[in-house]
Amino acid sequence: MFLIVTGTMLAYNGSRRENASHPRVTVDDFMPMPRWFPSPPSLAFRRQEAAWMAAAFRPNASGVSDIERTWRTEERCRLLVFRSCPEAEPRTVFPLLAELFGKPAVPAGLLLPEPEEDARDGGGHSNAVARPGALQWLDGQPPRSVLYVALGSEAPVTAASVHELALGLELSGVRFLWALRPPSGGGGTGTGEQPLLPEGFEERTRGRGAACMGWVPQVRVLAHAAVGAFLTHCGWGSVAESLRFGHPLVMLPFVVDQGLIARMMSERGVGVEVARRDDDGGFSRDDVAAAVTRVMVEEEGKELALNAKRLRELVVGDDGGRQERYVDELVECLQRHS
Repeated sequence: MFLIVTGTMLAYNGSRRENASHPRVTVDDFMPMPRWFPSPPSLAFRRQEAAWMAAAFRPNASGVSDIERTWRTEERCRLLVFRSCPEAEPRTVFPLLAELFGKPAVPAGLLLPEPEEDARDGGGHSNAVARPGALQWLDGQPPRSVLYVALGSEAPVTAASVHELALGLELSGVRFLWALRPPSGGGGTGTGEQPLLPEGFEERTRGRGAACMGWVPQVRVLAHAAVGAFLTHCGWGSVAESLRFGHPLVMLPFVVDQGLIARMMSERGVGVEVARRDDDGGFSRDDVAAAVTRVMVEEEGKELALNAKRLRELVVGDDGGRQERYVDELVECLQRHS
């Protein structure tokens, strides 16, 4: 069973046996880490994140819960393989997983793409001649001065959230490159009555900010010398790609394991979360501006950047060889269990 989520997420879900012994019913039950997972108090879900998790434990329209599907798959496999590594997660996670599920929990490493691999268009043809506009814009910016903003392709972002994020970026006064997608959570799309961005936003931020609709070569952007930090929804793929380049994080998680990843990165001192309301998880432009300023402007940002560099060295290594060794070890593990 190959999992693209963190080992911490599967440990939080737990086995069928552990859930029967320690049932979780209410949203409050899903906020802390479970009894079988000793962890720092900070490693917990916010209320709106826990509500999403509680729903995953209940049958959906198919009549089967998402967690039931996970358990049925796990119970029929011989190995648990993760797109992760012990250096990127709490140290107890991989031994705990082997104990919980009674089978090897194997790190495959972060499976990081090389920046050059991202220089391909959808048809697989080289796109080196037509350098993407996002990279051309970055070419004109000072080193480590730009905040890259991307919330992935599936985060349930509303039109109101997009507007507050935009106005927060404007308030912060920092340079930014925003990989902007229409909100999936309802509201304006830029083609209806409500504009995608606040009126006058692009004019007011022209010169120091760029909002790019459509595809952005994220790995190449993160590799660019002008990028100094990453505002992310904390999807594991995005965070893993950021770890390769040692960027500090401004974190805006929404669902699935994103909240846990944000707490893990906070524990490592490499990022700052945007403050959220307890009831619905909403945030304001002031919350965005405050978090961005802490990372990009204030003295705290220097320590965050240093910690991010240290974590990169720990996870990736100077030559990137550490992650390659995980792939080699996975191949050996598969051969042993063939």
